[in-house]
Amino acid sequence: MNSEENKRLVLEHYESFVHKQDAEAVRRQLAPDFRDNEMPPETPPGPEPVLQYRAMLHKAFPDLRIEIEDMVAEGDRVAVRARWTGTHRAVLPMMPFPATNRAFAFSGMVFWRIRDGKIVERWAMIDRLGLQQQLAPN
Repeated sequence: MNSEENKRLVLEHYESFVHKQDAEAVRRQLAPDFRDNEMPPETPPGPEPVLQYRAMLHKAFPDLRIEIEDMVAEGDRVAVRARWTGTHRAVLPMMPFPATNRAFAFSGMVFWRIRDGKIVERWAMIDRLGLQQQLAPN
């Protein structure tokens, strides 16, 4: 695949994962050995852990949205700078405090690696501290 096709795959993945919540599309987009380097080290490879995480995210943030601000691709890598928004409606296990019903917005950067038309790896740096500060109980 060329850089434009890789960018299109990543855009489709964001749409499937965040906006449409389309598990079958996510399974098609991610390689069986997909590795998310932001997940705990003991997380098994593949799309199923990603879908479990997606379910937790959408329970906590049912109106979760992402706006892609920049996307650059070269070779087998795609870099994305994005802004996430939503409303905290339920507990998210990695932020163990009650739902605040507060709106939030945070930014982050993600690098994706593509192989044979599938996403095989993800690295992310997102503003988790900023998110926690927006949602933490007073």
